[in-house]
Amino acid sequence: MMAKPAHAGRLRRAPENFLTREQIVDVQSGRRDFLRKAFVAAGASLSVQAWAQGSAQPKGDPAILELPAHSHTLGLPVAERGYGLPSQYERNLARRESPGLTRVSAASVSFAPLQGLFGIITPNGLHFERHHQGWHDIDPATHRLMVMGMVKNPKVYTMDDLMRLPSVSRMHFIECGANTGMEWGNVAVPTVQYTHGMLSCSEFTGVPLKVLLDDCGFDRKRARFVLAEGADGASLARTIPMDRALDDVMVAWGMNGEMLRPENGYPLRLVVPGVQGVSWVKWLRRIEVGDQPFATREEVLHYVDLMPDGVARQYTWTQECKSVITTPSGGQTLLDRGQYNVTGLAWSGRGKVRRVDVSFDGGRNWRTARLQGPVLGKCLTRFNIDWTWNGGPAILQSRAIDETGYVQPQKRQLREVRGTRSIYHNNAIQSWQVDATGEVRNVHLG
Repeated sequence: MMAKPAHAGRLRRAPENFLTREQIVDVQSGRRDFLRKAFVAAGASLSVQAWAQGSAQPKGDPAILELPAHSHTLGLPVAERGYGLPSQYERNLARRESPGLTRVSAASVSFAPLQGLFGIITPNGLHFERHHQGWHDIDPATHRLMVMGMVKNPKVYTMDDLMRLPSVSRMHFIECGANTGMEWGNVAVPTVQYTHGMLSCSEFTGVPLKVLLDDCGFDRKRARFVLAEGADGASLARTIPMDRALDDVMVAWGMNGEMLRPENGYPLRLVVPGVQGVSWVKWLRRIEVGDQPFATREEVLHYVDLMPDGVARQYTWTQECKSVITTPSGGQTLLDRGQYNVTGLAWSGRGKVRRVDVSFDGGRNWRTARLQGPVLGKCLTRFNIDWTWNGGPAILQSRAIDETGYVQPQKRQLREVRGTRSIYHNNAIQSWQVDATGEVRNVHLG
């Protein structure tokens, strides 16, 4: 007879909004119920041989022992709507706005539900959003991209012109510079969706920016920067160093095998791997080549780091090495003792993630996690590690190291250098506390 394995740990998924205990809606209620009932039938069943001979009727969970009603009927045809949607039982897995952030005009932020995602690719419908003046659904037939400035032959490209050029497809993460920003002020928001959810990863398709710069004959001797400008109401514009522009920057029209979504910049956006998301200009309409930084509004008033001595650090392009455990994480509950697969995401704007260590005692001891392939440069990397919960309190942390040798810092280490008045570029180690009841909470350690 089969017995229930002692290591079969069960976990309740995180709520996806700021809710009271009574209001919490389990993101994966169907999966929760399955886990709760798992192995009950196996524990009460006969051996495989006895079952095959029909010597007795087994006892256990009717959900597995009885043929479900839908198995007796004809399934649904191909959906008439033409575009597939998730199961109705997964409708609670959604992007969420934070009630703690103030809207300014049409500016908005939505957070990706990292706690409910698998692998490294973010589905297009769950990709995080950050808008400075709302989003637009632009007719690609009328959209144009102008390349100008320190070039021999300024040009205007149509979408048709661009899509005739040699294209490339690459997977990269995009992270808002303000991701995890609320943690700077010791605000322990409840779930990983709100601590780290301004993060996504996709396969982008487009033409390398270098191809367009070469096509227009940019000034190789004097040109040092390019300016990218969007067609949104804010005319968002960002400076990009020329060495990056000639490296892996892409003018993209595709995301995860289809055209960009309107909220992600359709029909054209810039992809700047490893750099904060504000530089990934959406609804891209203009590239200007220059010999010095352009000091745009978003580079002078925003997206700067206020240092302890009062100096504002500008042009902080690179997103430093970072990681977070997504399961178990804040708002989730371990339903019983036993073995769990602890999983999360790691990334670095400087290249590949080389290693991820995980601690279950608040950073006193560390174990090396397994990196799940593929491990790509400037891309999310999934990590996993086995953990047996004995029912006692624990504090879970992850620490990423990239291929340059950079080690993700503890919060106190980051604050020793950056102070306490920052909003942007918080890559400190995240802590999740598991109490004796199995509830997981966001906690701040010095």
